Order: sequence, then C-alpha cells, then structure tokens
Amino acid sequence: MPFLKLNTNSVLDTELKSKLLGELSQLVPKETGKPERYVMISIEQNDAMLFAGSTAPLAYLECKSIGLSSSQAKNLSASICQLLNTRLSIPQDRIYIEFSNCPADFWGWNGSTFG
Repeated sequence: MPFLKLNTNSVLDTELKSKLLGELSQLVPKETGKPERYVMISIEQNDAMLFAGSTAPLAYLECKSIGLSSSQAKNLSASICQLLNTRLSIPQDRIYIEFSNCPADFWGWNGSTFG
C-alpha cells in the first residue's frame, strides 16, 4: 500500500531509472515495515521544474501509506534524501517530500479497500 512518486529534473537514462526503482522499492518496506509486494514506485523526469529560483537538480516526492507514523516519515526522509544525493547528486536541501497517512478505508486494492 505504500506509494512513492518521484519527480525530478535530473536526467535519468533507462538504466538509472530502473536501478532507482529497485532501490526505492526496497527502501520503503525497510523503513515502513510494509511488505514489498504492496509497494508501488513511480519515477517521472520533468525538465520544467524550478526550486528557489533555480533549475539546478531537484526532486519532489509524494509518499502515501496506510498507518504511516511521523517517525517512519522522518526515517524515510533521511533515507530517500541520502539515496537521491548519492545516485542523482541532488543536494538534500533541494528535495521536498510530502508524506500522507491514508486511512485503510480510503485505500482501494483488489476490488475493495484495506479497511
């Protein structure tokens, strides 16, 4: 049920995108305790992004999950920022992450919801 969407203006070739998908798909369950079989990752490259008046490398992420705690969000922020800094050379102060804790009744899957 965790969903992580990455938007960045960094150039991502097919190999790097595939590697990031795999790394994020392992990172999210590690930090949330949710099974990887429920984790969904999306990566979008967007050349038209601006942060603090600059088009220097940046990232905006949305992370949604059922039962996401503030401590998990904090740990995810640290891990995601470290990964994006390492893989994409994005300074950690140019990364925004929006976390959402979604009620189980409002997360649909397999023709029903988790609630």
